[in-house]
Amino acid sequence: MVSSAVVPQPEIVYRHTLAVRITHWVNAFCLLVLLLSGLQIFNAHPTLYFGDKSDPDRAVLSMKAIERDDGSYAGITTIGSARFDTTGVLGLSRDANGELESRGFPYWITLPSYRDLATGRRWHFFFAWLFVLNGLAYLIYAAWSGHVRRDLAPTRSQLRHIGQSVWEHIRFRFPKGEEAKSYNVLQKLAYLAVIFGLLPLVVLTGLTMSPAMDAAFPFLLDMFGGRQSARTIHFLCAAGITAFVVVHLVMVVATGTWNNIRSMITGRYVIEPEEAPHGK
Repeated sequence: MVSSAVVPQPEIVYRHTLAVRITHWVNAFCLLVLLLSGLQIFNAHPTLYFGDKSDPDRAVLSMKAIERDDGSYAGITTIGSARFDTTGVLGLSRDANGELESRGFPYWITLPSYRDLATGRRWHFFFAWLFVLNGLAYLIYAAWSGHVRRDLAPTRSQLRHIGQSVWEHIRFRFPKGEEAKSYNVLQKLAYLAVIFGLLPLVVLTGLTMSPAMDAAFPFLLDMFGGRQSARTIHFLCAAGITAFVVVHLVMVVATGTWNNIRSMITGRYVIEPEEAPHGK
């Protein structure tokens, strides 16, 4: 006897509104330019401190080139009291002509690629303000439309099962069917941490490094414990945002590259049906 069971079909849902898609792509481009130009700025003094003054003996991170006993050179990255040989990548790397140069981050990851602090600062400041305006537009839309409450706020049930969600992600097992129509708890917590934590903090610490802003709002220096502390926190926040983006891209690939990219371009996302239990 031929089975008459209906085979579940994929479902197309409208997942991302136009406002979310536009602000997402503007944000992505701004963050890329800010990261690359920020590394150009960092290379002007590839050392970080806490406090208000630059004290080389109390640096929390530094990248530099040193001369070895045999006359050769090495790139050394120091984090606290730990030293690492990072020759060829950090501290000492080859320029576009293949020549070794003392440089924090290599030329191929900075904007511009050649040493030019002034140009790096212009790129950084212009896209920083574009990033802020785009972020404000997103927040206004999110508050007005209920996007945060509806799509980003985790439910009590999700929070109770957060351990299960972590285990499923470790095994690269992702939800299907009805459960896939909304963000999972790890996505929601990550987005909230970045949107309301790392991004505002990176903006405020960036403003704190500006003497003009410090003169207008002197409480910024007190808030972060000095300009050098603000610079270090700014760098750490940028590293955190970069880590978030890397994990985000890995998840995009793992859960379906084209499906995710299409949903962020057209808004439409294909939901795969849940697998029927064996024997049904």
